[in-house]
Amino acid sequence: MAITVGARTNVVRMAAQFADRTLQMHRILVCIAMITACQPGSAPAPTTPTALGPNATMVAVVDGDTIDVTIDGRRERIRLIGIDTPETHKPNTPVQCFGPEATEFTKSLLPADSSLHIERDIVARDDFGRLLAYVYLAGDGQFVNLAIVRKGYARPLTIAPNAAHAGEFATAARQAQADNIGMWAGCTG
Repeated sequence: MAITVGARTNVVRMAAQFADRTLQMHRILVCIAMITACQPGSAPAPTTPTALGPNATMVAVVDGDTIDVTIDGRRERIRLIGIDTPETHKPNTPVQCFGPEATEFTKSLLPADSSLHIERDIVARDDFGRLLAYVYLAGDGQFVNLAIVRKGYARPLTIAPNAAHAGEFATAARQAQADNIGMWAGCTG
């Protein structure tokens, strides 16, 4: 039995479609495996912070949740993602309870010239042009955003889609409030 040119073309086309579907299925399985691996409890949490490669240098603290850094020789203002400290510099707003303390705490974590590791989430900048970032100390891997919340100097502030650490921040704030530390002890209302 002879195979016609048209039949041969159909066989080649069907084989290509099968290969495409196989590739798509492989991609789906890889995605499922990655999502499963990222689920809480799927991997042990690190017991000690890990050193991270520096990609920024600390310049100055503006307030408890805003800092200035240099990245590749360029000065950038960074708004720490996921947290909100009491205001100290907002126009037409009085200095809020625990605002100065939050600023001083952030200064204690981030002295000038500290090597930092900056990570972005989905949205890179806010409406004021500030770079939105998670900030880590490059030397010991300390997660600065989380440390500020843990010590009671900030509340969680989740603005989707930048929510990679929202659960951690909420848990840390609940614990700080339960422990009655930072602004949870010093401010009422």
